[in-house]
Amino acid sequence: MGRMRNPRRAVLYVPASNEKAIAKVSSLACDAVIFDLEDAVAPAEKVAARERLRKWFAARPQKAPELIIRVNPLASEWGTEDLLAARACAPDAILLPKVNTPRDIHDFDDMLDESDAPENLKLWIMIETPKAMLNLGALAEFGRDRAARLDCFVAGTNDLIKETGVLATPDRRYIAPWLAHMVLAARAGGLDVLDGVSNDFRDLDAFERECVEASAMGFDGKTLIHPSQIEAALRSFSPSPEAIGEAEAVRAAFALPENAGKGVISMDGRMIERLHLAQAERLLARAGKSETKA
Repeated sequence: MGRMRNPRRAVLYVPASNEKAIAKVSSLACDAVIFDLEDAVAPAEKVAARERLRKWFAARPQKAPELIIRVNPLASEWGTEDLLAARACAPDAILLPKVNTPRDIHDFDDMLDESDAPENLKLWIMIETPKAMLNLGALAEFGRDRAARLDCFVAGTNDLIKETGVLATPDRRYIAPWLAHMVLAARAGGLDVLDGVSNDFRDLDAFERECVEASAMGFDGKTLIHPSQIEAALRSFSPSPEAIGEAEAVRAAFALPENAGKGVISMDGRMIERLHLAQAERLLARAGKSETKA
């Protein structure tokens, strides 16, 4: 069974240059926040944005969602300073954009090791370039390396559309194969994977449709650009009561003394295997119903 993680259903981008938005972070119901030093911050505001994050993390509230900092690409003029600032803030993870090859992950890991970063500081990477798409399998392999920090893929759908020239449609028909490929690679590497943003935050119906489709596709959650999107994302990526009931029934059936050690059992006229138990446990963990051991 894969590693059990906290849910990442609703993951909100917050510009590191927006002081009011940062001040509201601890009151938000989202699962995680990505403080953005990259696209959301103009070049003239980069230095001030870093300092704002340092001050906020220095007084980090006890009650806060999972915290991630998106830095600029390491090869950019802001990358090194961003990385040093992020390392000093001690977030839960650092999100690296414009990743193309395994070498990008190696270099990032080396820089963190040289700065004596703690082992629990994780790496998230953006999948937003054609080269990253072609290297998905090799990138995902880092998820199976116990010494590596890679923990999550984040779909950069806007950049993929821009870089390829593919037509952006409301049903995302032309990028759906790429999204499915990301999910497949993430699962092969034991990683979480988050869907890209929905740009029109006022159209919550369209946003929820994207969430439902992404959940059906296998994504763990979605990246958001506005707090108004949080509720729909939480709802769409949470297991339904029916699914929870089914998973609990599978777990209870395998827990019966007469089924101890069995690889396959019969339940309500269906053959249920141990792999279905693993799926049930994963779903129950997402729903906050993991079985506790005495």
